[in-house]
Amino acid sequence: MPHILEPHLTPVEIQSLRPTQMTVGLREVEDKRRQWDAIRKDMGADFLGRHMVPVVIGRKGRLYLVDHHHLVRALHEAGEQHVLTSVVADLGHLGKDEFWSVMDHRNLVYPFDADGVRRPVNDLPKSIGALEDDPFRSLAGAVRDAGGFAKIDAPFSEFVWADFFRRRVQAKRLSSSFEKVVHEAVELAHSHDARHLPGWCGASRNPPPPAENPPGPEL
Repeated sequence: MPHILEPHLTPVEIQSLRPTQMTVGLREVEDKRRQWDAIRKDMGADFLGRHMVPVVIGRKGRLYLVDHHHLVRALHEAGEQHVLTSVVADLGHLGKDEFWSVMDHRNLVYPFDADGVRRPVNDLPKSIGALEDDPFRSLAGAVRDAGGFAKIDAPFSEFVWADFFRRRVQAKRLSSSFEKVVHEAVELAHSHDARHLPGWCGASRNPPPPAENPPGPEL
C-alpha cells in the first residue's frame, strides 16, 4: 500500500531531522552537491518546492527522515538550512520501544553500519551531518546510474545492493580504481547471482542454467 504523504508547507531545519540510517555514500553526496550547485541560482527554489523529503513524526515531535538522506546531506553541505517535508506517518503517541518496533516492521529504519553490521537503534546518528561514509553505498548508486539495476520504491534497496558488492569487491579498490570497479560491478549486477536483489534486470543477459530434473507441467 503506498504511503499517503501530508505536505508540511513550513520549512524545517535540516539540522533538526533525525536520520533513520547510519551511513551514506559520500561520493554520491558530492555528486548531488555539484548538481545542486549547477541549478541553485536559477532553479533552486522550484527544485526544493517539488522535492519534499518524507518524514515520520516520533516522540516529542521529532521528525525522522525516512528517505533522501543523500540529497539532504548534500543540501546541508552546500549551506542550505531548511527543506520542505511530507509526513509518511505520525507515530508520536508511541513509546520508544514500540516506535522503533513499528519503524522496523514498516521498513522505515536501516540501522546497519559501514561494515554492513546491524547496530542498536540507539547508535543511529542524531543529525544528518553525523552520517558516516559507506563507499559500497556509493558503488551501488553508481552501478544503478550506469544501468546495473533498476531504481525501485523498495526502502533502502541500494543498501541491499551495497551489501551484495561488499561481499564480492575488495574495499581498497574503491579508492584506487572506482570507475573500473563500477564497470565490473555492472556486470556482476547483471549476473544470475544477483537475481534475488530488488530491481535486478539481468535476466536476458544471464539466463539461469537448465534444471537437472525439469519439473513436469503444471495442472
